[in-house]
Amino acid sequence: MHSYFIDTNYFLRLLLKDEDKQFEIVYILFQKAMREEIAIFTSVVVFFEIYWVLSTFYQKNKQKSTELLVNILKMDFVDIEQREILKKALFLFTKSSLDLEDCYNISLAKHKQIDHFATFDKKLNKEFLIIS
Repeated sequence: MHSYFIDTNYFLRLLLKDEDKQFEIVYILFQKAMREEIAIFTSVVVFFEIYWVLSTFYQKNKQKSTELLVNILKMDFVDIEQREILKKALFLFTKSSLDLEDCYNISLAKHKQIDHFATFDKKLNKEFLIIS
């Protein structure tokens, strides 16, 4: 079976459907993955790039960006590095005023059963203590 690494722009084309020809290419590839004809994989870095592009270039608000990221995490046919930690980070992100990357770091620290969060960011440290 062939395997593919899926980059940021493929997810964006699928989510936004803003380039018809590229959307079709992505859609066909994802359909093959859904039928288990191929394997597809992506990284945490791509996940954060998607968020960055959605919120800056496409100027999607926090709610819309989060909704689109949740949709990616629901794609069980995509092997997503650290999926469960990303899910927890997104949940925290929707409930707090922290940045997504801070929510990810808190979620990762909790997953690793870290006792203390060494930061000079008082808001981040407070959120870590609340979750503990």
